[in-house]
Amino acid sequence: MAEIVRMPKMSDTMVEGVIASWLVKVGDNVKSGDILAEVETDKATMELESYDDGTILHLGVKEKEAVKIDGVIAIIGKKGENIDELLKSSTETKSAPKEDDQPAENESTPTKTIDTSNINASLVTMPKMSDTMTEGVIANWMKKVGDDVKSGDILAEVETDKATMELEAYDDGKLLFIGVKAGSSVPIDGVIAIIGEEGADYQKLIEAHDAVSKQDNQPVSETKSEEAPPKIEPKVEPKLNGTPTSDGRLIASPLAKRLASDLGYDISKIPGTGEGGRIIKRDVESYAPVASTPETVTTTDQSGASIQLPAIVGEEAFEDIQLSQMRKTIARRLSESKFTSPHFYLTMEINMDKAIEARISLNEISPVKISFNDLVLKATAAALRMHPNVNVSWQDDTLRYNKHIHIGVAVAVEEGLLVPVVRFADNKSLSHISAEVKELATKAGNKQLQPSDWEGNTFTISNLGMFGIEEFTAIINPPDACILAIGGIKQTPIVKDGQVVPGNVMKVTLSCDHRAVDGAVGAAFLKTLKGLLEDPVRILI
Repeated sequence: MAEIVRMPKMSDTMVEGVIASWLVKVGDNVKSGDILAEVETDKATMELESYDDGTILHLGVKEKEAVKIDGVIAIIGKKGENIDELLKSSTETKSAPKEDDQPAENESTPTKTIDTSNINASLVTMPKMSDTMTEGVIANWMKKVGDDVKSGDILAEVETDKATMELEAYDDGKLLFIGVKAGSSVPIDGVIAIIGEEGADYQKLIEAHDAVSKQDNQPVSETKSEEAPPKIEPKVEPKLNGTPTSDGRLIASPLAKRLASDLGYDISKIPGTGEGGRIIKRDVESYAPVASTPETVTTTDQSGASIQLPAIVGEEAFEDIQLSQMRKTIARRLSESKFTSPHFYLTMEINMDKAIEARISLNEISPVKISFNDLVLKATAAALRMHPNVNVSWQDDTLRYNKHIHIGVAVAVEEGLLVPVVRFADNKSLSHISAEVKELATKAGNKQLQPSDWEGNTFTISNLGMFGIEEFTAIINPPDACILAIGGIKQTPIVKDGQVVPGNVMKVTLSCDHRAVDGAVGAAFLKTLKGLLEDPVRILI
C-alpha cells in the first residue's frame, strides 16, 4: 500500500523546511534508507531518508518551495498503484480547517473553531519512529507531572514494532499532563503529554486536538461533498515578452533571472520559449537588446539661451527574494529577544598595546595562528569564571547560574548569522580555541553544523572589528543574559604617565538583560575583562 512521506521536524526551532534539491524523480525505485532529497531547515541543510521500499509515485513539492512540518512531500508505493484517493484525502486534510471551504449545508462538520492561540502550552504527540509503525507503547516515563522540562530532555522510552527508542522534548516548560500510563499503547499522532507554562488551560488544547481528529476520521459517507468543476487553465502561447502570471510574477527560471541581472537585461522584455512561456537560460543567452539612441532635452536658462541636456533614461526595478529558513528564524528569535528582554548597554575602552605584543609572541610558537578574537574569547571565559553572576540565564520563575562556560561565537554566513559554541572555553588553551573556532566557522559556511555545535551557549561574543566597525551594540542571544560586541582596534592618542602618546584602543559594549544582570554587575565584569586584556599574561594563569 502506498505511503505518504511528510516533512519531519529536523531541529528544535523548525516550523517548515525547504526542498533544496530532489535526488529522485517520479518512477524511481527506492529502498529504505535511500536519500530522497536535501532539506534546508532554519539551521542547516540535511538529508531526508526514505522509510519505505517502493516506487516514487508522486512528488508534491517543487525544489526551493517551503513545506510546513507534516506537510505532504511525496508518495511511495507499488509501481502503477492508484494514489488518487490518497492524494484527495491529503488535500482534504490540509484544507479542513478552512470553514469557508465547507458546504453550508454540511451539518456534521463543526462550524466553531476552538481558539488555542493564547494558551502557553504545546501537545506532545506520538511520532512515527519507524516505517511500519502505527502505534507506540510507553515503556517507561522518565518525567512526572510538575517536572521542569528542557528541549532535548528525554520524556519517555517508547517501544515501537522494531525497537525501544527515547522520546525527546522539543519545548521548555513544565510537564502539565501525562495522557498515557506506562505500558499503554498510543496511535501515531495521539496525545502523550502536554508541556507549557504552569497554570495553562491545557484541557482546551486536548479538546481542539480531539475535534480535529474526529473531523479527519469522519467517514466520507457522512459528509456531503461538492466537487468543484474542473479548473480550465488558460492556454498560454509561447514567446510571451515578460507577461506576468495572475499573481504578478514573471515566469522565469532562477538561473535565467540571475543571468539576465548579470548581463543588465530587463527580463520582462525577453521572449520565453519554455513551458507556458517560461523564460529559461537559452532565452537570455540568445536575447539581443535593441540599441537605443540617447535623446536630448532642450531647455533655456534665465537669459533665454538654449541649453541641450542629455535625457536620462532609467528604470525602476526590484526583486522579491524568498526568505531562507535561517533568515526567518533569525528574525523571529531576535525580535523575541529585543522585545522581551529589557536591554541595557555598557561600553568600555581597552588599551590593546600589550595584547598586540603578546599575540606576536604567541604566534611565533603556536601551531595555529591566534587572532585577537581568540584572545578576547579566552579573556572573556576567564572573566566569567571570576563573575559567575554574569554567566546566567533568565528562566521566568528562576535564575539559572551556569557553572560551566560555553561561549557562542557569532559567525556571518551568506544567508545570515550562526552562533556555534566553544564549550568549556575557560579550560582550553589559546591554540585550542583558535583551531576550534576556525573549524566551526568553516562548518557554518558549508552548512555542516550539527545541533550539538550550536546548542548550550551561556554567553555570546559578536566581533565586527575586522570590518572596520569601531563600536556597536548587539542583541542578546537567548538563553544568555549578556552578549559582548567587539569593535576594531584603532590607533588613537592616549595619556600615559602624564604624556600624550599613541595607543591602540578597542571599544567593547556589553548588552545585558536587566532582569538577570544589574549595571554594577556588568560594569565589574567589564573592568575585569579590561584588566585581563591590558595585561594578557594573566589570562594564562
